[in-house]
Amino acid sequence: MTRNGDVLPKSVTREEWLAARKELLDKEKEFSRARDALNADRRKLPMVMIGKNYIFEGAGGKATLLDLFEGRSQLIIRHFMFDPDWDEGCPSCSFSTDNTPHLSHLHARDTTLVLVSRARVTKLEAYKRRMGWNIPWYSSYNSDFNYDFGVTIDERCGSEMYNFKTKKEHEEAGTGYYFNGEQPFELPGVSCFIRDDDRIYHTYSAYGRGDELLDTTYMYLDLTVLGRQENWEQPPGRSDGPPMWWIRRHDEYDSNKK
Repeated sequence: MTRNGDVLPKSVTREEWLAARKELLDKEKEFSRARDALNADRRKLPMVMIGKNYIFEGAGGKATLLDLFEGRSQLIIRHFMFDPDWDEGCPSCSFSTDNTPHLSHLHARDTTLVLVSRARVTKLEAYKRRMGWNIPWYSSYNSDFNYDFGVTIDERCGSEMYNFKTKKEHEEAGTGYYFNGEQPFELPGVSCFIRDDDRIYHTYSAYGRGDELLDTTYMYLDLTVLGRQENWEQPPGRSDGPPMWWIRRHDEYDSNKK
């Protein structure tokens, strides 16, 4: 038995395991059907036309929101937390970016994926080289984009909600810390857009755990008996540490140094 023996499920015969596995399979199929229905509801959401002319800066210079589509019909933006004063990107956003699929699979479905952050493009490109990523990355420095899409929370700049809740609602729920600007670990997000010729429409955004299914490392760990080993999970006893604090940039884990 491993050092985690005190938190492992009981050992049974193969026949008993198969019966339990079939019972769980019924629940998994129910979840899949519910997820399909939810995805259909997501596709039925109404759209909002983008009227503001956002200007970004990428490795090739200035770019509009339309330029970020790279000629494709759909655009997915991962909101990557990288404050202009930081020297490194958010560890949690870095974790999410490491889980990005090969872009060719998205391009095959007429969809572009990019990262957008507030830091200057020189910092973004340097960090991108360090991480070994090939995802297009744009700076929204001196733009309202992050504030308008609720990922940099500053009431002075017009951002009055996070995850579709007001500051008062968050304070009542004990999550008022979201209104402290740009924070590592706390404010990841994703936004989706579609274009009709030159007209651009915002179709969807999600924040926090709302885009968690995009983090395939979590999805792999969820298949295992020890799970993510975060202290909120059930059954308890698989971790002594607070949630998410185990995450490091992929070149900072102690296991990489052995």
